[in-house]
Amino acid sequence: MQGSITKRTKGQINVVLNQKQGESLSKQDTFLLDKESRDKHYPLDVIQKEMAKLIGMDELKYLVKEIYAWLYINKCRKEKGLKAGNQALHMLFKGNPGTGKTTVARLLGKLFFEMKVLSKGHLIEAERADLVGEYIGHTAQKTRELVKKASGGILFIDEAYSLARGGEKDFGKEAIDTLVKAMEDKQHDFMLILAGYSDEMENFLSLNPGLPSRFPIVIDFPDYTNDELLSIARQMVVEREYLITKEAEWKIKQSLMKARSRHSDAAFSNGRYVRNLIEKAVRKQAVRLLREDEIDRDRLMTLEAADIQVEE
Repeated sequence: MQGSITKRTKGQINVVLNQKQGESLSKQDTFLLDKESRDKHYPLDVIQKEMAKLIGMDELKYLVKEIYAWLYINKCRKEKGLKAGNQALHMLFKGNPGTGKTTVARLLGKLFFEMKVLSKGHLIEAERADLVGEYIGHTAQKTRELVKKASGGILFIDEAYSLARGGEKDFGKEAIDTLVKAMEDKQHDFMLILAGYSDEMENFLSLNPGLPSRFPIVIDFPDYTNDELLSIARQMVVEREYLITKEAEWKIKQSLMKARSRHSDAAFSNGRYVRNLIEKAVRKQAVRLLREDEIDRDRLMTLEAADIQVEE
């Protein structure tokens, strides 16, 4: 993730989550909290600890703190009898698979629940098949039911652009219209996130000119670098109470390089690819250990180069 950009266009906040290596946000920008501030801003402290586990994404971490500050100050203004902004927090997430979109959506739900912006903070994941029906009127009914299910939390629609693929007569348009109405009718205690590949989402928005203005926050999730993916692999290994040898790490790098050379950017699944690689390594280690008479704790915990599969 290289080359950090934040821009505002047509009322939208557009954040690209790719800070240059070695570049760090200033202390003021990172909103570092002392003990007293952590107690006062408990919701922010909770989400900061969760987001600290995410590899990269410095711009997103700043944006979340910016949103928290905006909501907190608006609350203070209301308490003092001053006018307060009432901006919707619907979002567009653009990026390839495995770049953290669903993970970030869950964390946002948790933050907005802690801040009492959302009464439940849960995440409902959906795709075209969950919204689009088989006959006239069925789509609106299915979509309304999903919105109702997501009330108090976030409705996260992946591959949202697929709703517009069938043209004017496709029932996907009915789903879009129903979602737009829900955004108008449920201005509070409901948040909609549309997600998908960057190019496909751009095309989707161009075909629906009334949509972009309804999503004040746009977040671009670029592909991870190989070094970032290796860091994610290390994190996954630690979470599973395993260790990994230097030779095994080298094979992970080899696997990443080969996978990228074989697949287009859109087809490479980033963090998902790494998770599958580690899970496969754990299974291969288990088979390898079956051959041993005695298995000590260190052997049980160690993933070796032989456990890492490199694509041929």
